[in-house]
Amino acid sequence: MNRRKDMTANLRSKANQMASAFNMSNFANRDSLLGPETKADAMSRTVGLDNSGLVAEQDEGLEKLEETVISTKHIALAVNEELDLHTRLIDDLDQHVEVTDSRLRVKHL
Repeated sequence: MNRRKDMTANLRSKANQMASAFNMSNFANRDSLLGPETKADAMSRTVGLDNSGLVAEQDEGLEKLEETVISTKHIALAVNEELDLHTRLIDDLDQHVEVTDSRLRVKHL
């Protein structure tokens, strides 16, 4: 009985740790999303471009950023579904532990 309670507590702790780690991740770090880029790299790509060339360059960058955001969204949705499933499983296990505990208490009376 105590083993199940310990397992439930352990699973809750792991679920909380996963949620905490997910929330604390630095998704806003541009380098981790698009790769490191120096000002010199940006300048060398745009030297000699007119306004339409600059707009085209910005459009390419925005398309890459959009792909990254969409990918991150899909990952976040998958992680959220997984966390929801784990939460339901932990709640279900907790309920079963409580029912079993009640039955054991009744039998010992």
